[in-house]
Amino acid sequence: MKKRKKMTLKFYQNLGKLFYAIAAADNDVQHAEFDKLKELVKKQWLGLDPIEDAYNTDAAYQIEIVFDWLNNQKKLNTKACFDNFVKYKNQQKHLFTKNVRHLIMKTANSIAASFSGINKSELIMLANLDMELKKL
Repeated sequence: MKKRKKMTLKFYQNLGKLFYAIAAADNDVQHAEFDKLKELVKKQWLGLDPIEDAYNTDAAYQIEIVFDWLNNQKKLNTKACFDNFVKYKNQQKHLFTKNVRHLIMKTANSIAASFSGINKSELIMLANLDMELKKL
């Protein structure tokens, strides 16, 4: 029997940091980028795992919560957000299955393309993300 990997709140929170870093790579987060993130969380991330937070809400919503919090705080240190995600990924490699890695790249690309296409800063960050995810 195949053992299912259990995600954690930290997993989703680190995804929120990553997706914020992608959206803020050009030093400006557009409403279209956050709207795209919310759409993808509902369509693709909610069904990934049944874990809930302390308020009995699907833990995947932590992606939106962290993204929105960082955006409201104007924490535009995208490198720190990206590096935090990479550090978490390296500590929890078992959570990053082929399917999860594909979903991360799909979400990141969709966020970057949601407002006027993918710009140079976003393209560089997406390339770095792709390389990091292939290191597993």
